[in-house]
Amino acid sequence: MTQQDDDTIGGRIGRSREALGIDIAELATKLGVKPETMRGWERDRAEPRANKLIMLAGILGVSPAWLIGGYGEGAEDVDLDDAGRAAKLDLLRSRRDVLDGEIARLEALAAKSA
Repeated sequence: MTQQDDDTIGGRIGRSREALGIDIAELATKLGVKPETMRGWERDRAEPRANKLIMLAGILGVSPAWLIGGYGEGAEDVDLDDAGRAAKLDLLRSRRDVLDGEIARLEALAAKSA
C-alpha cells in the first residue's frame, strides 16, 4: 500500500487499527459489524455510517474528522490519552476473557477424555 492509498478513510481506519494492535475481527466485534464490513471500509469499498464512524473514532482514539478527511491528529501522531489507554485496556481484557474461556473449554474436554 502506498502513502497515497493510505490517505483515504479506509487507509486511516487500517492505520489506526494497526497502531492499536487490533485485528479486523476484534474491531468488528466491538463495533457490532461483520468482519467483511470492516474489510470493505478499509478497502474503501464502503464507508461507515455516522453512528459507526463516531464509535470507530472513539475506539481507535482518533477524531472523526481525521478518519473522514485526515484533519488534525491521527493514530500515529498522538500518544494514547487516558481514554485511549482505557479503550486499549478494555480490548486486551476482552482478548484475555476469550482466551480464558477457550482454555477452560479445552481443559474440560481434556478432563473428560482422561
